[in-house]
Amino acid sequence: MAEPLDERLRDDAALDEIELTSDLMIAASTRETPLTQAEVDRILGLDTRP
Repeated sequence: MAEPLDERLRDDAALDEIELTSDLMIAASTRETPLTQAEVDRILGLDTRP
């Protein structure tokens, strides 16, 4: 049986960064042109427009 993970080793900030980077990589891989700054901002959750 596997040992439970040690919660002291969990780094939520690093996991969040990995998720954001993954989202950017997936979005960029589906495009033939570079993402615009507005698109990057939206993916990163920086676009505050409704």
